[in-house]
Amino acid sequence: MKFSKSATLAFAATAVAAPSATTKEQPSKRQAGCASAVTLDASTNVFKKYTLHANNFYRAEVEEAVNLLSDSSLASAAAKVADVGSFLWLDTIANIAKFEPAVADVPCNEILGLVIYDLPGRDCAAKASNGELKVGELNRYKKDYIDVIAALLKKHNKTAFALIIEPDSLPNLVTNSDVQACKNSASGYRDGVAYALKTLNLPNVVQYIDAGHGGWLGWDANLKPGAEELAKAYKAAGSPKQFRGFATNVAGWNSWDQSPGEFASASDAKYNSCQNEKTYVQTFGARLKTAGMPNHALVDTGRNGVTGLREEWGNWCNVNGAGFGVRPTANTGLELADAFVWIKPGGESDGTSDSSAVRYDSFCGKPDAFQPSPEAGQWNQEYFEMLLRNANPPF
Repeated sequence: MKFSKSATLAFAATAVAAPSATTKEQPSKRQAGCASAVTLDASTNVFKKYTLHANNFYRAEVEEAVNLLSDSSLASAAAKVADVGSFLWLDTIANIAKFEPAVADVPCNEILGLVIYDLPGRDCAAKASNGELKVGELNRYKKDYIDVIAALLKKHNKTAFALIIEPDSLPNLVTNSDVQACKNSASGYRDGVAYALKTLNLPNVVQYIDAGHGGWLGWDANLKPGAEELAKAYKAAGSPKQFRGFATNVAGWNSWDQSPGEFASASDAKYNSCQNEKTYVQTFGARLKTAGMPNHALVDTGRNGVTGLREEWGNWCNVNGAGFGVRPTANTGLELADAFVWIKPGGESDGTSDSSAVRYDSFCGKPDAFQPSPEAGQWNQEYFEMLLRNANPPF
């Protein structure tokens, strides 16, 4: 959807994929963990010391994809994707079972990325990635989800973890305040995010809270309320020591530093000064600092290797023609940006294009969305191969 010049139009749907099926994977035989308990200094960029771990669940998906390639000439390049560090999504209570297998092969010089993503009434402005918990099930979120993850983080205190907290949640409250489902979810989102930040504030953890992207909270009218919404959650959690800042472009498509920006020629571009994620990190980061919150960022570059594909900023579902982007690195060229990381597992669908499905979202049927596509979180072999062919830089 185009945003109005007042920048208060709802961001009608989210950019994140939803639950992937729990899978079984035997960890590799590498030595895991450190000799003693890990303590991360969240006042520093830990990605300069630790490499993002290539978790064995995404590795298994990619290795299977190599076996299914329609073009055997892609095999060598495809195999390299398995070695790229990426975040593991703990997006249902059942998928917490992925935690310990994923930890089993994390060496001491690597950090395991986890996405915390199961709020009651999750993704209140979308259908494709709705969650398992209903509005009002906050106690279950706390006890059966966050508390269980916290116990596992404590148990595995010899491993370093980077957490992305609840993609799309607080940004939805900024731009979709007039959507009834978001009104119903608002108090649970705020309470749940604060509880997650406070409970997961552990020495071996560094935390980042999701802040949408430049085409969402980057609109001039959204910057101040967006920063204040996130800062309130941080302060409600007691200003946790292990909190580092914010995550941008999660499962997104925006360029890091394209100039002029992808939508710079749009009629309403003058109302959004954040035409790329670099500008957004700087601009929104300054607002966060003013609001009293740590303001360093992680930027998802997993699928932003090709731009100019979307008809509008808000088109988030399985963008056709996309390619893998820059591999995880702490060399961003910007002090506020801690690292480029792969948060969305490239190849897992954002949502189904089957209009008869219960979870069908119209954004997944738009002309710029890849079709056919399966349910959110399910593997799409053809899409993976497209990402690989269009990778920038290439594999």
